Amino acid sequence: MKGTVFSVPISVAQRGSRSARDFSCKAEDTKREIKPSEKSDPKATVPPIKAKVPPPQAKTSPPQAKISVTQANPQTSQAKPPPPQAPPSPQTDGLTFPLPTFEDISMAWFRIRKGIQQTALNYSETFSDQSGCEIYLKCEYLQKTGSFKERGARNALLALSDDAKARGVAAASAGNHALALAFHGKQLGIPVTVVMPETAPLTKITKCETLGAKVLKHGSNIAEAAEYAATFVDEQNLTYINGFDHPDIIAGAGTVGIEILEELPEVDAIVVPVGGAGLIAGISLAVKKISPQTQVIGVEPALCPSFSEAMKAGKPVRVTLPRTTLADGLAVPQVGPHAFAVAKDKVDDLITVTEEEVSIAILRLVEGEKLVQEGAGAAGIAALCAGKLPESLRGKKVCVILCGGNIDTPVLGRVIERGLACDNRLVRFSVVVSDRPGGILALVSIIHKVGASIRDITHERAWLKEGIDQVEVNMVVETTSLSHRNALSEAIEDAINSDTHVIERWGDGCAL
Repeated sequence: MKGTVFSVPISVAQRGSRSARDFSCKAEDTKREIKPSEKSDPKATVPPIKAKVPPPQAKTSPPQAKISVTQANPQTSQAKPPPPQAPPSPQTDGLTFPLPTFEDISMAWFRIRKGIQQTALNYSETFSDQSGCEIYLKCEYLQKTGSFKERGARNALLALSDDAKARGVAAASAGNHALALAFHGKQLGIPVTVVMPETAPLTKITKCETLGAKVLKHGSNIAEAAEYAATFVDEQNLTYINGFDHPDIIAGAGTVGIEILEELPEVDAIVVPVGGAGLIAGISLAVKKISPQTQVIGVEPALCPSFSEAMKAGKPVRVTLPRTTLADGLAVPQVGPHAFAVAKDKVDDLITVTEEEVSIAILRLVEGEKLVQEGAGAAGIAALCAGKLPESLRGKKVCVILCGGNIDTPVLGRVIERGLACDNRLVRFSVVVSDRPGGILALVSIIHKVGASIRDITHERAWLKEGIDQVEVNMVVETTSLSHRNALSEAIEDAINSDTHVIERWGDGCAL
């Protein structure tokens, strides 16, 4: 469908200089770099963005009514975050910078586009057939360091003053923001120090070190890492760059929205993973400016619903972090105050997904799309596979953002195993059979007739309540689907109820 052209001239003489860190630092650290020819003319402009937007009358159906955020209280979701009560830190509620605007996103798009990948937007026949929607995948994992974080990192680094660039930057990150800063810091000649939780994936830690960043491991989560980072940035005179809440980071993330609308101007909804909320803030800001009728739907882990809780409270609030979560990149205890202020009125719906649903999503992506995502990157697909997208999107064009593909290989193996189990394709059970010749053979014959495959088998004779002539057999069996699993269960039940006494009973803790 043809779209009209939306042009936005961007004034270089924008609001005052701002720092690239979230607590006390010099304003001159982030001066905009202005060409000499522009300095004498405060009205100088950069070339306009041309984003294709569908004409309203060309829509085949009337615009959708705004979907309510089910986790939010409508009366409190409009409330502004309170002013800071203490000197701000990377995790406080206070607003320390002017909020980013669409002009900032436009400027970021021109600033970074030669240094990042304009990633593919691919139609997925597999997920379209499964969901009843037209599903498009925005492949941000194809960035050089494997995630969308490069956009904000490069934008923030380029916005630094020459003096700040020479001194270097610091950040706290679970991995992807650290990787992005390390990569672009190396390209731009800017020293980078990152603090990563001790639970961060090994592959991300190793890659950061390979890229020349100084890596410090501290704490069990991103909050503890950020608190530690706050203790040394002032001493070492570094510029702190928050990975999800600084305006330049949010603006960089918003360029994803511009690219989606350029390639698919008629998109009806965009599904965005939510952690600290920088990505959904930037995308919602861009999308609602260019295509207000397009829905923006956030997806966050059920174990860390920081955005949902912020919507309920009307301001960022701290949630209790789980010890571990598969979506470690989204495990942020408190959304950024700037990101929340931008996104709270622009997000149409929020969805939470479980660990099991994320595991199945990673499995589906490997099998159906032949690609690998980390837990955070698979969050949108998890919502789709679990049937949690709004029913009103059936038959509509939906873009799901695959935001990151950095996952340790051993973890991937465990996740696939978990996904198979959650998908009823890996079944564990125990059965007591006769320990005489042919007892176990009878059980194996039942499994063979059903067409299942034995993955693992062990015997238990010593710790058994039954007689000395019986044995407990513990098995892990592969099945193809839930119906296949049920057929296996029925076959074993029939054998128990028969007069042959080949199988005496199911064992305790049977998982079939």
